[in-house]
Amino acid sequence: MSEAAVITPRSPGDALPSPAGTVLIIDDEAAIRESLQTLLEVEGYDVELAASGEQGLARLGERPFDLVLLDLALPDRNGLELLAELRRQDTQLSVIMITAYGTVENAVKAMQAGAANFIQKPWDNEKLLADVRAAVARHRAEEENIQLKRALKKRYSFESIVGKSEPMLKIFDLVAQVAPSRSTVLLQGESGTGKELIAKAIHLNSPRRDRSFVPVNTGSMPPDLLESTLFGHVKGAFTSAIASKKGLFEVADHGTLFLDEIGTMGLDTQSKILRVLQDRKFMHLGGVHEIQVDVRIIAATNVDLKQLVRDGKFREDLFYRLNVITIDLPPLRQRKEDIPPLVDFFLKKYSEENERPLRNITPEALRPLMTYAWPGNVRELENVIERAVVLSSGTQIGAELLPDQIAGRGAALPMLGHRGDASLFDIMEECERQIIVDMLEKCNWNQTETAERFRVPLSTLNQKIKRLNIEIKKKGRE
Repeated sequence: MSEAAVITPRSPGDALPSPAGTVLIIDDEAAIRESLQTLLEVEGYDVELAASGEQGLARLGERPFDLVLLDLALPDRNGLELLAELRRQDTQLSVIMITAYGTVENAVKAMQAGAANFIQKPWDNEKLLADVRAAVARHRAEEENIQLKRALKKRYSFESIVGKSEPMLKIFDLVAQVAPSRSTVLLQGESGTGKELIAKAIHLNSPRRDRSFVPVNTGSMPPDLLESTLFGHVKGAFTSAIASKKGLFEVADHGTLFLDEIGTMGLDTQSKILRVLQDRKFMHLGGVHEIQVDVRIIAATNVDLKQLVRDGKFREDLFYRLNVITIDLPPLRQRKEDIPPLVDFFLKKYSEENERPLRNITPEALRPLMTYAWPGNVRELENVIERAVVLSSGTQIGAELLPDQIAGRGAALPMLGHRGDASLFDIMEECERQIIVDMLEKCNWNQTETAERFRVPLSTLNQKIKRLNIEIKKKGRE
């Protein structure tokens, strides 16, 4: 069979071309074809005609159809053989056999070969239309189900979270386990490790997937604005409250509320969050009526909440409410085997976004990416690859397109200078952090040896590790 005759099943994005349905009539008798066409077009069907099996295959190769009305006796091939071929190429295609030779034997063979029904000439118009409606409806339901499954698989899988390392595979397993529950989840990890992506994966794999996923960065708002944002307010609750406003807890009702940087939240707000977790009720600012909500909380932090509890900056009872299920996200430097697939993912993403031919990375460029400490984690790697794609003029990403501190050209400064909000203190602090992490890795995370190499007391190193929030790998010397 020629390439043009290959059937193209409908893809998930294809629109249905007719409200009633699309029908292909394959019959060698012109009068039969025209009679069926008139009957179906009056009912709103989009109809095309073919006088032979080969013509029918060619039509099917050009566009999708909901239904084929197929004559059993064709001049160029047996109708049952053609039916089997159609079904092999598109298992979802609905086919109704039409013939003047309506024996029980032929009907059985047609149904066994995958026909939706079997109609004998001359037919009853009302019965034929009823059979066509049923076949089209069944086909469309199957197509919609397939498209929905494809969309769900893409949307609710972990395709946007790239990782094949053992730590990430364990996280994927844990996400799959906790997602169906309604339990509160606490995500812990450095900035840029993908905590919001994990939160979305939990939501999208949960029974709440069809409801709202509402993220809020609690560290980016002053306390009064945060409370108004979370709980809403009534008109006149404060000077600028000129109208009542719903809070994000109401917006997220029956869905998921993602509280990022929860360690920055003030104690007063913490107590109100605790009440919602305990009672599933709250009041608008300035309000007097309780509002019942069903919201799943996923919280995230890049600081040690236990230490904040010890310091009196975080409520212990709220910590235990949040800490029902904890997922620790490893920094990129602890899962470097994920760097090559992440690079491939970002190369494809930003090549498509910038309408460039797909880029690939040279071994000389990949090598420094594998050895760099990545203080900004996956977010920093993404920025580096996006920059390289935008600056590249060919299809190869070479080491010359990497920032100097990654490619080893000049001093090892952190990737903060390109940020408009980065102060000199931020840059110096991140540089100090990176230098300490690099030396700890060289010393296999032995802090005593690291302090000796830096020629500082161990207590000084420990103070810097604590101040810079460096996570120590408990491996010891191998």
